[in-house]
Amino acid sequence: MRRIQSNIATGSAEFRKNAAHNRRLVSEFHARQDAARHARPQRSLDRLTSQGKMLPRDRIAALLDPGTPFLELSSLAANMAYGGASPSASSIVGIGIVSGREVMIRADDSTVKGGAWYPLTVTKIVRALDIAIENRLPVIHLCDSAGGQLQLQSEVFPGGRMAGRIFRNQTILSKMGVPQLSLVFGHCTAGGAYVPALSDYNVIVRGTGAVFLGGPPLVRAATGEDVSAEELGGAAMHTSVSGTCDYPAANEAQAIAIGREIVSQWRRGPKWQCQRDTPEPPAFDPAELYGIIPDDIKKAFDMREVIARIVDGSRFHEYQPDFGTTLVCGFANIWGYKVGILGNNGVLFNDSSLKAAHFIELCNQNETPLLFLQNITGFMVGREYERRGITKDGAKMLMAQGGSRVPKFTVMVNGSFGAGNYGMCGRAWDPRFLFTWPNHQIGVMGGEQAANTLAEVKANQMRRDGLEVDAAVLEQQRAETLAAYQDQISAYYSTSQLWDDGIIDPVDTRNALGIAIAASLNTPLEDPGYGVFRL
Repeated sequence: MRRIQSNIATGSAEFRKNAAHNRRLVSEFHARQDAARHARPQRSLDRLTSQGKMLPRDRIAALLDPGTPFLELSSLAANMAYGGASPSASSIVGIGIVSGREVMIRADDSTVKGGAWYPLTVTKIVRALDIAIENRLPVIHLCDSAGGQLQLQSEVFPGGRMAGRIFRNQTILSKMGVPQLSLVFGHCTAGGAYVPALSDYNVIVRGTGAVFLGGPPLVRAATGEDVSAEELGGAAMHTSVSGTCDYPAANEAQAIAIGREIVSQWRRGPKWQCQRDTPEPPAFDPAELYGIIPDDIKKAFDMREVIARIVDGSRFHEYQPDFGTTLVCGFANIWGYKVGILGNNGVLFNDSSLKAAHFIELCNQNETPLLFLQNITGFMVGREYERRGITKDGAKMLMAQGGSRVPKFTVMVNGSFGAGNYGMCGRAWDPRFLFTWPNHQIGVMGGEQAANTLAEVKANQMRRDGLEVDAAVLEQQRAETLAAYQDQISAYYSTSQLWDDGIIDPVDTRNALGIAIAASLNTPLEDPGYGVFRL
């Protein structure tokens, strides 16, 4: 494959301006992420210390193999919810290496409201287990939770994607033969009791670990029975009487050591053989991405320049370079793994939509994972394009993309608007992983377009009602729409709602994708199959 020829002038005023803008965004992101990970009231930290407990992130560090990476997911989940009361949605999830095995790690964060589950905590846990199912990743649960947030119970308990889905996913993993381990450091109460009970193995810490459907206060209220937490569901009772737990541990360090021994007994499943070459770094500095991405979401840039700073050796075999030029397609390697890349260089026209559909079919034929780099305003609209069949051609792209059997990965490198989000494998289209850059914006349309559209609708309504069009009313509505969009289209709102698997620093994109691709290879490929293409 040929090395991409970069046309970026790294000494230009525009490059420096873009770099300064994006470095500010990345600096803000790291500050927010650091606060979500570590900023806690001192009384919460003192409470854990007095109980002889480790901090959640220290537990993960002790569990992981030394010197191995940990790909944390959704670190800023719930950052714009609950008045900031649930940093990282009160939980930590990510992919790491334990005793030589790739695993999904899910840890309750007991420094936040005793690890109580908020609605978005549940969403985050369900997503982590969805990833485990999709990629056949063993799961290690680090349990220390006060249970569901009772004031928000209607948003936690009854729905099909709420807390019950956690336990349903656990049963699916077990049915698939994917092992799970629970390390019970604190209380597992009510529904949370089923996490260790549905795990294949579990370890419970004496004195602090407990598993019960109803804790002492609930038992007292329901039955009048006065019983301690240790008598009701402590380590001694569950490992010697009920058999609910397998191994007692004298302390958390011993529990982690036992857990690592258990994981070392798990068989390593085969991976399907994705084409792979010797990895090599990009020929261009990934830090140059800061100067390539514009300081304005509406400014264009060449997606090839992004590709050149992510892929091995900056080499790229471009497919149909002179056809459907608003979509860049081609083959490259990331950490040695062959991937087929689709990146936006403008709106999706008829030709670029057809090019995408055909390229996706080629990748499925060749068993090549797909990487979507999104910077999309949507499919082209207008009378001419409707007569050409843009809706039909866009549907072909959707059918090919949605019917793919190879793993799909998506990175939101800039804007994502309208149905283009769907064609380029947005969250609803089941990419194995979807990452976002801090500059990202997402919506049905841009804020200005939405404000102008609603203003026009309002003006037409006034005319139909026989009223004079009031410019002040229209301007007020326009301002309110813009203000609402400003918050809701931001990367922070998107990641707060778990519409992605986390914001990442652009320079970390290659590493995040490498771990994600490696994890995806645990799941065998399905037989090819598509729905009906409207020709």
